[in-house]
Amino acid sequence: MKSCWIVVEEGLTGTENQCLGVAAALGVTPVLKRIGLRGLWRFVLPWLGCERRGSFTGDPLDGPYPDVLIAAGRKAIAAARYIKRQSGGRSFTVFLQNPRVNPACFDLVAVPAHDRLRGANVIVTTGAPNRITPEGLAAARAQWQRAFASLPGPRVAVLVGGNSKTHRMTPAITRQLAEQLSALDAGLMVTASRRTGGENRKILEAYFNCRPGLHGNDRIYFWDGSGANPYQGMLAWADYILVTSDSVSMISDAASTGKPVYMIPLAGRSRKFDRFYARLTEEKIVRPFEGRLENWTYSPINDSAEIASEIKKRMI
Repeated sequence: MKSCWIVVEEGLTGTENQCLGVAAALGVTPVLKRIGLRGLWRFVLPWLGCERRGSFTGDPLDGPYPDVLIAAGRKAIAAARYIKRQSGGRSFTVFLQNPRVNPACFDLVAVPAHDRLRGANVIVTTGAPNRITPEGLAAARAQWQRAFASLPGPRVAVLVGGNSKTHRMTPAITRQLAEQLSALDAGLMVTASRRTGGENRKILEAYFNCRPGLHGNDRIYFWDGSGANPYQGMLAWADYILVTSDSVSMISDAASTGKPVYMIPLAGRSRKFDRFYARLTEEKIVRPFEGRLENWTYSPINDSAEIASEIKKRMI
Protein backbone atom coordinates (compact mmCIF):
# COMPACT_ATOMS: atom_id res chain seq x y z
CA MET A 1 0.00 0.00 0.00
CA LYS A 2 1.67 3.20 -1.19
CA SER A 3 -0.82 6.03 -0.80
CA CYS A 4 -3.87 6.90 1.28
CA TRP A 5 -6.40 9.71 1.31
CA ILE A 6 -8.79 10.61 4.08
CA VAL A 7 -11.92 12.43 2.90
CA VAL A 8 -14.20 13.94 5.55
CA GLU A 9 -16.74 16.70 5.91
CA GLU A 10 -15.24 20.01 6.98
CA GLY A 11 -15.63 20.62 10.71
CA LEU A 12 -16.16 17.01 11.84
CA THR A 13 -13.13 16.68 14.13
CA GLY A 14 -14.31 13.49 15.83
CA THR A 15 -15.04 11.81 12.51
CA GLU A 16 -11.66 12.93 11.19
CA ASN A 17 -9.94 11.34 14.18
CA GLN A 18 -11.68 8.04 13.47
CA CYS A 19 -10.23 8.05 9.96
CA LEU A 20 -6.79 9.05 11.21
CA GLY A 21 -6.88 6.18 13.69
CA VAL A 22 -7.48 3.66 10.92
CA ALA A 23 -4.75 5.20 8.75
CA ALA A 24 -2.29 5.00 11.65
CA ALA A 25 -3.19 1.34 12.18
CA LEU A 26 -2.51 0.74 8.47
CA GLY A 27 0.94 2.27 8.92
CA VAL A 28 0.42 4.93 6.25
CA THR A 29 0.72 8.71 6.25
CA PRO A 30 -2.54 9.93 4.72
CA VAL A 31 -3.33 13.02 2.70
CA LEU A 32 -6.25 14.73 4.45
CA LYS A 33 -9.03 16.13 2.26
CA ARG A 34 -11.72 18.21 3.99
CA ILE A 35 -14.67 18.77 1.68
CA GLY A 36 -18.17 20.18 1.43
CA LEU A 37 -20.92 20.11 -1.18
CA ARG A 38 -21.58 23.01 -3.52
CA GLY A 39 -24.96 24.73 -3.94
CA LEU A 40 -27.88 22.46 -4.73
CA TRP A 41 -25.64 19.40 -4.49
CA ARG A 42 -25.99 19.71 -0.72
CA PHE A 43 -29.63 18.68 -1.06
CA VAL A 44 -29.56 16.03 -3.80
CA LEU A 45 -26.41 14.18 -2.82
CA PRO A 46 -25.49 11.53 -1.89
CA TRP A 47 -28.73 9.86 -2.77
CA LEU A 48 -28.67 10.32 -6.57
CA GLY A 49 -25.17 9.04 -7.23
CA CYS A 50 -24.50 11.60 -10.00
CA GLU A 51 -21.58 13.44 -8.41
CA ARG A 52 -19.04 15.26 -10.58
CA ARG A 53 -15.94 17.43 -10.15
CA GLY A 54 -17.93 20.63 -9.61
CA SER A 55 -20.05 19.09 -6.85
CA PHE A 56 -17.47 19.70 -4.13
CA THR A 57 -15.96 22.55 -2.17
CA GLY A 58 -12.85 22.44 -0.02
CA ASP A 59 -9.68 20.54 -0.84
CA PRO A 60 -9.29 19.44 -4.49
CA LEU A 61 -10.08 15.84 -5.42
CA ASP A 62 -7.91 15.66 -8.54
CA GLY A 63 -5.65 12.70 -9.27
CA PRO A 64 -3.40 10.89 -9.05
CA TYR A 65 -5.78 8.91 -6.88
CA PRO A 66 -4.76 6.87 -3.82
CA ASP A 67 -4.40 3.14 -3.32
CA VAL A 68 -6.81 3.35 -0.39
CA LEU A 69 -9.43 5.95 0.46
CA ILE A 70 -10.88 6.27 3.97
CA ALA A 71 -14.03 8.38 4.13
CA ALA A 72 -16.64 9.30 6.73
CA GLY A 73 -19.49 11.76 7.08
CA ARG A 74 -22.60 12.20 4.92
CA LYS A 75 -21.03 14.60 2.42
CA ALA A 76 -18.03 12.31 1.99
CA ILE A 77 -20.26 9.57 0.54
CA ALA A 78 -20.48 11.38 -2.79
CA ALA A 79 -16.76 12.18 -2.76
CA ALA A 80 -15.83 8.55 -2.12
CA ARG A 81 -17.95 7.36 -5.03
CA TYR A 82 -16.55 10.10 -7.28
CA ILE A 83 -12.95 9.13 -6.46
CA LYS A 84 -13.70 5.45 -6.97
CA ARG A 85 -15.12 6.20 -10.42
CA GLN A 86 -12.35 8.63 -11.42
CA SER A 87 -9.67 6.15 -10.39
CA GLY A 88 -11.16 3.54 -12.71
CA GLY A 89 -12.00 1.42 -9.69
CA ARG A 90 -8.37 1.26 -8.56
CA SER A 91 -8.81 3.13 -5.27
CA PHE A 92 -9.96 0.77 -2.50
CA THR A 93 -12.73 2.74 -0.80
CA VAL A 94 -13.47 2.37 2.91
CA PHE A 95 -16.40 4.11 4.57
CA LEU A 96 -16.59 4.46 8.35
CA GLN A 97 -20.04 4.61 9.99
CA ASN A 98 -23.36 3.69 8.40
CA PRO A 99 -23.50 5.47 5.01
CA ARG A 100 -27.27 4.95 4.70
CA VAL A 101 -26.77 4.05 1.05
CA ASN A 102 -26.12 0.61 -0.40
CA PRO A 103 -22.84 -0.59 1.18
CA ALA A 104 -21.97 -2.09 -2.21
CA CYS A 105 -21.05 1.48 -3.26
CA PHE A 106 -17.80 0.92 -1.32
CA ASP A 107 -15.21 -1.83 -1.08
CA LEU A 108 -15.55 -1.95 2.70
CA VAL A 109 -17.89 -0.39 5.25
CA ALA A 110 -17.03 -0.42 8.97
CA VAL A 111 -19.83 0.08 11.48
CA PRO A 112 -20.18 -0.46 15.23
CA ALA A 113 -22.35 -3.42 16.23
CA HIS A 114 -25.18 -1.21 17.49
CA ASP A 115 -25.78 0.18 13.97
CA ARG A 116 -27.08 -3.22 12.80
CA LEU A 117 -25.94 -2.75 9.20
CA ARG A 118 -24.70 -6.05 7.80
CA GLY A 119 -23.42 -7.23 4.44
CA ALA A 120 -20.71 -9.13 2.61
CA ASN A 121 -18.43 -6.08 2.61
CA VAL A 122 -19.37 -4.82 6.10
CA ILE A 123 -17.04 -5.26 9.07
CA VAL A 124 -18.66 -4.93 12.49
CA THR A 125 -16.67 -3.32 15.32
CA THR A 126 -17.38 -2.90 19.01
CA GLY A 127 -17.35 0.91 18.99
CA ALA A 128 -15.82 3.78 17.04
CA PRO A 129 -12.25 3.59 15.69
CA ASN A 130 -9.87 6.09 17.25
CA ARG A 131 -6.25 7.16 17.68
CA ILE A 132 -5.75 5.68 21.15
CA THR A 133 -2.77 3.28 21.24
CA PRO A 134 -0.36 2.15 23.99
CA GLU A 135 2.43 4.03 22.24
CA GLY A 136 0.36 7.19 21.96
CA LEU A 137 -0.66 7.02 25.60
CA ALA A 138 2.97 6.57 26.69
CA ALA A 139 3.96 9.65 24.70
CA ALA A 140 1.04 11.65 26.12
CA ARG A 141 1.96 10.60 29.64
CA ALA A 142 5.46 12.00 29.19
CA GLN A 143 4.15 15.17 27.52
CA TRP A 144 1.66 15.92 30.32
CA GLN A 145 3.75 14.86 33.32
CA ARG A 146 4.22 18.41 34.53
CA ALA A 147 0.46 19.06 34.53
CA PHE A 148 -0.80 15.83 36.07
CA ALA A 149 1.97 14.20 38.13
CA SER A 150 1.31 16.47 41.12
CA LEU A 151 -2.38 15.53 41.36
CA PRO A 152 -3.13 13.11 44.21
CA GLY A 153 -3.98 9.54 43.31
CA PRO A 154 -6.02 7.83 42.27
CA ARG A 155 -6.45 10.11 39.28
CA VAL A 156 -9.83 10.29 37.55
CA ALA A 157 -10.36 11.60 34.02
CA VAL A 158 -13.83 13.12 33.63
CA LEU A 159 -14.87 13.55 29.99
CA VAL A 160 -17.98 15.73 29.88
CA GLY A 161 -20.03 15.98 26.71
CA GLY A 162 -23.49 17.51 26.83
CA ASN A 163 -26.62 18.11 24.83
CA SER A 164 -27.24 16.20 21.61
CA LYS A 165 -30.15 15.02 19.48
CA THR A 166 -30.76 12.16 21.91
CA HIS A 167 -29.37 13.31 25.27
CA ARG A 168 -29.65 16.33 27.56
CA MET A 169 -27.29 17.50 30.28
CA THR A 170 -29.49 19.38 32.73
CA PRO A 171 -28.28 21.63 35.56
CA ALA A 172 -29.67 19.10 38.05
CA ILE A 173 -27.60 16.30 36.51
CA THR A 174 -24.54 18.55 36.49
CA ARG A 175 -24.95 19.43 40.19
CA GLN A 176 -25.35 15.77 41.11
CA LEU A 177 -22.22 14.89 39.14
CA ALA A 178 -20.26 17.74 40.75
CA GLU A 179 -21.32 16.59 44.23
CA GLN A 180 -20.30 13.00 43.48
CA LEU A 181 -16.94 14.08 42.10
CA SER A 182 -16.30 16.44 45.01
CA ALA A 183 -16.87 13.56 47.42
CA LEU A 184 -14.24 11.35 45.79
CA ASP A 185 -10.88 11.07 47.51
CA ALA A 186 -9.06 11.44 44.21
CA GLY A 187 -7.33 13.81 41.83
CA LEU A 188 -9.63 15.00 39.06
CA MET A 189 -8.81 15.85 35.44
CA VAL A 190 -11.93 17.40 33.90
CA THR A 191 -12.60 18.44 30.32
CA ALA A 192 -15.89 19.80 28.98
CA SER A 193 -17.07 20.40 25.43
CA ARG A 194 -19.01 23.07 23.57
CA ARG A 195 -22.09 20.89 24.03
CA THR A 196 -21.75 21.09 27.82
CA GLY A 197 -23.21 24.59 27.73
CA GLY A 198 -22.33 27.73 29.67
CA GLU A 199 -24.65 27.11 32.62
CA ASN A 200 -23.42 23.56 33.21
CA ARG A 201 -19.80 24.65 32.88
CA LYS A 202 -20.32 27.39 35.49
CA ILE A 203 -21.83 24.84 37.88
CA LEU A 204 -18.77 22.61 37.55
CA GLU A 205 -16.37 25.51 37.93
CA ALA A 206 -18.17 26.73 41.06
CA TYR A 207 -18.09 23.31 42.73
CA PHE A 208 -14.42 22.86 41.94
CA ASN A 209 -13.48 26.42 42.93
CA CYS A 210 -11.79 26.92 39.57
CA ARG A 211 -9.54 29.89 39.01
CA PRO A 212 -9.28 31.49 35.57
CA GLY A 213 -7.01 29.38 33.39
CA LEU A 214 -6.42 25.67 33.37
CA HIS A 215 -6.40 24.65 37.03
CA GLY A 216 -8.96 24.46 39.80
CA ASN A 217 -7.86 23.70 43.36
CA ASP A 218 -4.86 21.55 44.27
CA ARG A 219 -6.55 18.26 43.38
CA ILE A 220 -8.38 19.37 40.22
CA TYR A 221 -7.27 20.17 36.68
CA PHE A 222 -10.14 21.76 34.76
CA TRP A 223 -9.31 22.50 31.14
CA ASP A 224 -10.81 25.77 29.96
CA GLY A 225 -10.33 25.09 26.25
CA SER A 226 -7.22 27.23 25.79
CA GLY A 227 -3.78 25.98 24.87
CA ALA A 228 -2.90 22.41 23.93
CA ASN A 229 -5.66 19.84 24.31
CA PRO A 230 -4.85 17.54 27.28
CA TYR A 231 -7.36 14.84 26.25
CA GLN A 232 -4.87 12.03 25.57
CA GLY A 233 -2.80 13.13 28.55
CA MET A 234 -5.84 12.71 30.78
CA LEU A 235 -6.45 9.22 29.41
CA ALA A 236 -2.78 8.37 29.93
CA TRP A 237 -2.60 9.58 33.54
CA ALA A 238 -6.03 8.33 34.61
CA ASP A 239 -6.57 5.37 36.90
CA TYR A 240 -10.31 5.63 36.20
CA ILE A 241 -12.24 7.26 33.36
CA LEU A 242 -15.73 8.77 33.63
CA VAL A 243 -17.61 9.63 30.41
CA THR A 244 -21.06 11.10 29.82
CA SER A 245 -23.51 8.85 27.99
CA ASP A 246 -24.01 11.10 24.96
CA SER A 247 -20.82 10.11 23.13
CA VAL A 248 -20.02 6.72 21.62
CA SER A 249 -16.69 8.13 20.45
CA MET A 250 -15.50 9.23 23.90
CA ILE A 251 -16.58 5.95 25.49
CA SER A 252 -14.78 4.06 22.70
CA ASP A 253 -11.66 6.13 23.40
CA ALA A 254 -11.87 5.31 27.09
CA ALA A 255 -12.50 1.61 26.43
CA SER A 256 -9.34 1.52 24.29
CA THR A 257 -7.17 2.15 27.36
CA GLY A 258 -7.98 -0.99 29.37
CA LYS A 259 -8.77 1.18 32.41
CA PRO A 260 -12.05 1.07 34.38
CA VAL A 261 -14.65 3.12 32.49
CA TYR A 262 -17.72 4.59 34.16
CA MET A 263 -20.65 5.99 32.20
CA ILE A 264 -22.31 9.14 33.55
CA PRO A 265 -26.00 8.89 32.57
CA LEU A 266 -27.62 11.96 31.05
CA ALA A 267 -31.31 12.62 30.43
CA GLY A 268 -32.79 11.09 27.28
CA ARG A 269 -31.89 7.89 25.50
CA SER A 270 -31.24 6.28 22.15
CA ARG A 271 -31.97 2.65 21.30
CA LYS A 272 -28.78 2.54 19.26
CA PHE A 273 -26.70 3.92 22.13
CA ASP A 274 -28.47 1.60 24.57
CA ARG A 275 -27.35 -1.40 22.49
CA PHE A 276 -23.79 -0.09 22.55
CA TYR A 277 -23.78 0.37 26.32
CA ALA A 278 -25.42 -3.01 26.87
CA ARG A 279 -22.67 -4.73 24.90
CA LEU A 280 -19.88 -2.96 26.78
CA THR A 281 -21.60 -3.76 30.08
CA GLU A 282 -21.92 -7.44 29.14
CA GLU A 283 -18.23 -7.51 28.23
CA LYS A 284 -17.45 -5.97 31.65
CA ILE A 285 -15.83 -2.88 30.13
CA VAL A 286 -18.23 -0.17 31.33
CA ARG A 287 -20.24 0.36 34.51
CA PRO A 288 -22.68 3.14 35.45
CA PHE A 289 -21.18 5.77 37.74
CA GLU A 290 -22.88 5.80 41.15
CA GLY A 291 -20.35 7.82 43.11
CA ARG A 292 -17.90 5.01 43.91
CA LEU A 293 -14.66 3.83 42.30
CA GLU A 294 -13.84 0.15 41.90
CA ASN A 295 -11.12 -1.73 40.03
CA TRP A 296 -11.64 -4.23 37.23
CA THR A 297 -9.78 -5.36 34.13
CA TYR A 298 -10.69 -6.16 30.52
CA SER A 299 -9.04 -6.42 27.13
CA PRO A 300 -8.96 -2.97 25.52
CA ILE A 301 -10.99 -2.63 22.34
CA ASN A 302 -8.94 -1.88 19.23
CA ASP A 303 -11.38 -1.15 16.44
CA SER A 304 -8.85 0.76 14.33
CA ALA A 305 -6.55 -2.26 14.18
CA GLU A 306 -9.45 -4.58 13.31
CA ILE A 307 -10.51 -2.36 10.42
CA ALA A 308 -6.93 -1.99 9.18
CA SER A 309 -6.45 -5.76 9.25
CA GLU A 310 -9.61 -6.25 7.19
CA ILE A 311 -8.48 -3.64 4.65
CA LYS A 312 -5.14 -5.40 4.18
CA LYS A 313 -6.83 -8.78 3.86
CA ARG A 314 -9.26 -7.58 1.18
CA MET A 315 -6.64 -5.65 -0.79
CA ILE A 316 -4.41 -8.69 -1.31
